[in-house]
Amino acid sequence: MSDNAVDVDVIVIGGGVNGTGVARDCALRGIRVALFEKNDIGFGASGNSSGMIHGGPRYLTKNPSVTYTSCLDSGHIQEIAPHLLFRVPFLVPVFGSGLLKKVELATYDAFFDVYDRYQDLKHGKKHLRFDGEQVASLAPGLIPTTGAVSFDEWGIDGVRLCLSNLQDAAERGTQVFNHCTVTKIERKSGGVVQGVRFFDAVSGRSRFLSSRFVVNATGAWAPITAALGQLPTNALRLRPGKGIHVFLEKRLSNFAIVTKAIDGRQVFLLPWQNMSVLGTTDDDYYGDLDDVRATTAEVRYLREAIARVVPAVRTARAIGTTAGVRPTLYEWGKQADALSREHFIADHAQQGAPGLFSMMGGKLASYRLFSEEMTDVLAKKLCKERKCQTHKLSLPGGEEKVEESDVLVLAEQFKLDELSVSRLVYRHGSRARHLLLDSESNPKKRRVVCPCESVLELEIEHSVRKEWALSVSDVSRRTRLGLGSCGGMRCALDCGRIVADVRGQSPRDGLASAAEFLQKSLVKRLPAMGPEQARQEALSAAHLCAQGGIFPDNSLNLEGVDCE
Repeated sequence: MSDNAVDVDVIVIGGGVNGTGVARDCALRGIRVALFEKNDIGFGASGNSSGMIHGGPRYLTKNPSVTYTSCLDSGHIQEIAPHLLFRVPFLVPVFGSGLLKKVELATYDAFFDVYDRYQDLKHGKKHLRFDGEQVASLAPGLIPTTGAVSFDEWGIDGVRLCLSNLQDAAERGTQVFNHCTVTKIERKSGGVVQGVRFFDAVSGRSRFLSSRFVVNATGAWAPITAALGQLPTNALRLRPGKGIHVFLEKRLSNFAIVTKAIDGRQVFLLPWQNMSVLGTTDDDYYGDLDDVRATTAEVRYLREAIARVVPAVRTARAIGTTAGVRPTLYEWGKQADALSREHFIADHAQQGAPGLFSMMGGKLASYRLFSEEMTDVLAKKLCKERKCQTHKLSLPGGEEKVEESDVLVLAEQFKLDELSVSRLVYRHGSRARHLLLDSESNPKKRRVVCPCESVLELEIEHSVRKEWALSVSDVSRRTRLGLGSCGGMRCALDCGRIVADVRGQSPRDGLASAAEFLQKSLVKRLPAMGPEQARQEALSAAHLCAQGGIFPDNSLNLEGVDCE
């Protein structure tokens, strides 16, 4: 089949980090590609992870190859997207006193001597050992310890990583179909894949797009997606693992604290930008993948574990939760948190569907390597000789480093506060300058719409015009608008108006988009609330309804919501 006989060479299904990574690598190698995402970019595990590009010391004893690839790719990601990563120092404390505790501390010290061998790969600092007094000085909120060891990791915004890969791919010719559901993977009479049928949620139309290959990069949805190609139901097997996080309104520590929950599983308190994050659960999940929610039981599990060692967690105000499902490889008989984080590529030619591939397993920290392996397979079949360049060529915004002094200059030049500029630079890197320069003809575009997360009107417009956002929820996923302490009460209506205006919609459409976001936001917060906070949230919502008619038809739906 000639190249011109099909619309594109490769169709990628899935807008998570693996799918967008493959789209970018294909585009860089001259492969014509189209990407489909039925919900939104970064909707699944990629956008609901712990926000870490880490080496994974927990995998070192049983899956050292996972630790190696994660550390290697962490170093590459830092090089191509320096603006998106920030250093997170961890502490592993030993609580209590006595000889056995000293032995435990020495054991941790020896273990991290081994992990130090991987640090150069990810530009990390070597571990340090501290006594109890030093720990009390470093993390004053901790209960007394014998001591602790430190190790070094990197934080990231997973959605921004997905978007950066997809932006680069789109600028190189990739067709992006966001909010488009693939309804069938079409095959010829001989079983060979020939393209996909899909439904566009925006236009309401169904269409067909032809290709030579289809890549199933839908994470935990992979078995469901594979069935769209008429494969047997047992063609793919995953063991999806649910993980939740609880967000608190302020930092409780400048170190991430690692401890154990009541059942011995590892959990953590993580400083993430101006918040604290409690995480994470790891349980088998059998529910609806499109509607994954944290429960009160899961929130209490994390709060109890962390509050035993950082008592301030008990009184800290929760402002949100996230829930995602890991595409963990199938194994019988193991605890969910002990399952492998390895990855592999399933070639469905073995099931009579040549041209269809599924990406199985993997993790955020090694996405680039997994995407390279998948694209190597495609390039070989398409006789494309270009080698992978995704570890060498910068992602959008990473072309040049923006220093703190540059932030000060931009803030003064455009009469903005430093926080707003620094957040814009974090999300867009060196391209933040271009966004600000585009607003010179209309300085009102530089006003702050979301005070909690310092989101500017110009960034909301950019999300709609250039980043495939269609709603307030989409904008929030890209900018963190409405994810601060007010839960969107101060910004959702304004954002809905801006989105509707850019899209040429009516004010009523903007109001509906804001209402949908606020309902989803409240549903996410409720499981983490105590009675007093829940009453205050209800009062605030009622006031907003009265002022803006946000739920004019009493459409606030909390059916099935689990709260304390």
